[in-house]
Formats: sequence, C-alpha cells, structure tokens
Amino acid sequence: MSSLALRDAIYVRALLLANKFRVIRTLDIAAYCFPERPFKAALTAAQRAVRGLVKGQLLRRYRTDRFQTVYGLTQRGVDWLAEHGHDAASSIRRVSDMTNPEHRLWAQFLVICAWSRDLDACTEAELMQRLNAAAKPGTKAASATTQGYITVDVHRANGTVRKHLRPDAVAYDDKRGGVAWFEVDRSKRGSDRQADLAALISAIGSKTADGKVLRRVVVMCKTDRIERDAIRIIEQAAASSNDQVLIEGRRHIKRYDDGVYEVLSAVPLKRGDGRTVLRDELVGHVIVQMLPTWLPKVRIDASNVWSMDGWFNDNYLPYKRPPVLGRWAAPTSPLWPATDEGDGAGTG
Repeated sequence: MSSLALRDAIYVRALLLANKFRVIRTLDIAAYCFPERPFKAALTAAQRAVRGLVKGQLLRRYRTDRFQTVYGLTQRGVDWLAEHGHDAASSIRRVSDMTNPEHRLWAQFLVICAWSRDLDACTEAELMQRLNAAAKPGTKAASATTQGYITVDVHRANGTVRKHLRPDAVAYDDKRGGVAWFEVDRSKRGSDRQADLAALISAIGSKTADGKVLRRVVVMCKTDRIERDAIRIIEQAAASSNDQVLIEGRRHIKRYDDGVYEVLSAVPLKRGDGRTVLRDELVGHVIVQMLPTWLPKVRIDASNVWSMDGWFNDNYLPYKRPPVLGRWAAPTSPLWPATDEGDGAGTG
C-alpha cells in the first residue's frame, strides 16, 4: 500500500468515526485505526493523522470545560468523505455546545475497543434504536416500544420495584448469544443506583430484550474510591445470595480474582435413575476495573509521567477477560489484510 493510499484509508476511518459518534478524541482514532500496535506507536500515528486532518480543516479542535481536547467533523470533512463515496453530516455545531462529554466519550471508547476485538458493540442510544427499529409513530409497535434492555426486581428499603435497566454500552462477545454489559461509573453511586447494580448482577444468566443472554457485567470506574464502592456492592450481593438455600435459579457469587467474580446459578440436572438434582453452573462474570484515564494524558516525549499500561496487548480492553475464557486474541490491522512489520507503518 502506498503512503498516499494508506493516508487516505486512515482519514476515511477517522472521519467516519467522527461522523458516527459526532465527537471523538485522538485516543479513539488510535484504538480504531491502529489497535494492533503498541500504545506508543498507535498514539504517535493517531496524533500524526489528527494533525493532518485539522490542518486540512477536515476536523476542528475544541477544549471542553474539563480541559479535554475533542474533535468535530467539519463541512469540509463531509465534502471530503463525499468525494470518497461516503455520506456524512457536520458535527461542529453540536460539539461546540458540549461542556463535559466525558461519560459519552468513555462509553464510545469501550465500543471502539470491542470493535477492535472483532465484536459487535454499540452505545445505549444505538442499542435502543436497534430494539425499537420496527416501531413507527401511530402504530401498535410504537405504543409498545422497549424501555430498557433488561427488566429486574430492585430491592429497596421501602419494598421491591420492577425496573427497566439500560447499559452505557454493550458488546456481543459470545457466539452463543452472550452479552457484555458496560457501566461507566464516573461518580459514586447513590442508594438507588447501588440497588440497580445489585439487581443487575442477580440477573446475569437471564435473557435480555433482544433474546440474548447477559453473561458479563463490566463496571468501569474512574477513581479508586468508586472502584472500592462497586466491589463493596458486589460483596454485599454475594453475602446475601450465598446464604440462600439451594433452589432452582438461585445465584451464587464467588470471587475469582481481583475485581473478577464468578456468578453461578442452580440448574436442574436429570440423572440416569430419573431423579433431578440441582447443580451450580457458571452463568457469567462480574468484572470491576479502572477506566484507563491515564492513556489520554500520555505524552510522546520526555515530559511524559503517565503509564502506558492497559492497552490491547495487556488483555485490558474492552475489559479484563477472565482466565477461564482465555486471553483476548491480538487485534489485527483494520487498514489492510496483512501487515509486514515496518511496511508503511505510521503513515498518516
């Protein structure tokens, strides 16, 4: 692949990503265009691409109230995509009004990381669009639109309520129809959201609104305090459920590793003599880990003080895969089918 062809391939992917999510970071381009590379090389290539896109006025740079650098798609970027056979719409007006899109950015980053692992994934907004794609205004389907992705019984001090829950993002990471549910926790959960998380954990192994099975709940935490709080909620749910007698459907939560919990369910097993016994069977996992908030802060020069850990080669994104499932396979380049080391790498 020539340098010019490779540059255009990178530009197309980066601009299409900006069109889809409306606002992106350099980190998103690194994960979407260069997931097979070590983080330093991926970030360097992404920075080079962004400089070219901004210089060509295809992307416009903004600073949020929290001092994050983000980018929106310009009309010139839309026209450039049109010349390359893609429809798009400018997003700079929308991005200019954003004050703190941090939660949105992390949710979509997890989706991008799932794509880089060859998984189907989407954010909450796209998921609800998928679930209600057939609903048209004025029809019976519209009156019965899906309100949540899973329905649970939430136990609170004043009783139990039936509630529809939605994820911040989902990834379909099991060929048998398993779902990984992502929660992006940027702040400490109040009592209601704590009860929601406990109910969600108890629903692992149940079917979601689209008929798939919830296999993993992944809680991504911004701070150590939020991480400790999430683990406390899981430990409390474990203590409550593990004391229950062995009845069909009962959940048993067992700590497997730091931040990783196995969820087992009592399922009936018919024996050869005709009797039925209950046996604990692994139905999924709860995984608690830190959002890699240090990665956007990395500088590719001697001034860098931030860790580069937590990239794809560390089995960390989009979540730490439990050993029982095997490590994630290494991502491949989305830019060309086979990469000879050093063949045009980093051109942007």
